[in-house]
Amino acid sequence: MGEIVSASAPDALERAMVILRSGGVVAFPTDTVYGVGVHAFVPAAVARLYQVKRRPTDRPIPILLADPEDMEMVARDISPLAWELARLFWPGPLSLVLPRHPRVPDEVVAGGNSVAVRIPDHMIPQRLARLLHAPLAASSANLSGGPNASTAQEVMEQIGQEIDLVIDGGPCPGGVPSTILDLTSDPPRLLRQGPITRAMLADVIPQLCPVKFLRDEEPLNRQIE
Repeated sequence: MGEIVSASAPDALERAMVILRSGGVVAFPTDTVYGVGVHAFVPAAVARLYQVKRRPTDRPIPILLADPEDMEMVARDISPLAWELARLFWPGPLSLVLPRHPRVPDEVVAGGNSVAVRIPDHMIPQRLARLLHAPLAASSANLSGGPNASTAQEVMEQIGQEIDLVIDGGPCPGGVPSTILDLTSDPPRLLRQGPITRAMLADVIPQLCPVKFLRDEEPLNRQIE
């Protein structure tokens, strides 16, 4: 059973690092709800994350970064537009779908050729990724299809038996999931509108395609649940 440690504890992040580096699973607060994540470059850890959440393996897992420059670790052929969007909207609720870098394990992207990345507007996941020197493969800290967890105790009620540690940062604000913008198509496509609206993106992407879901896009739309 996972242990809860206060985010204010002096050794909280150090303990999380030991677990993540060994392929373990850690839950943490974010700018929306609690997330649960693993070292994104450890395939066995990513496979365990799917098991913890009872998540279908055909649904990709998004990646959380510490800094915009970290896109280069997980994506290739990064366009000037991607860098500009990162400058304008990160940290924050915008997920960018980019061409996958070969180092990203198949387990993260469900065998696909693209990866969704963002920097959450919360210091704990940012610091975890920065200290790890690697991105986090992360999803909401709940059973797939279950209610989102806004507190550490709610995380424990759903997946506490399956994970190694919960960093308790107090209640999360909840709210609307992030906007998902697909930059692998030309023009870019808005896969899901969230807090970053189409109107907010219009100045940067005048030719933005409207929200349009096709069967093969559905996992991208649902992947950060």
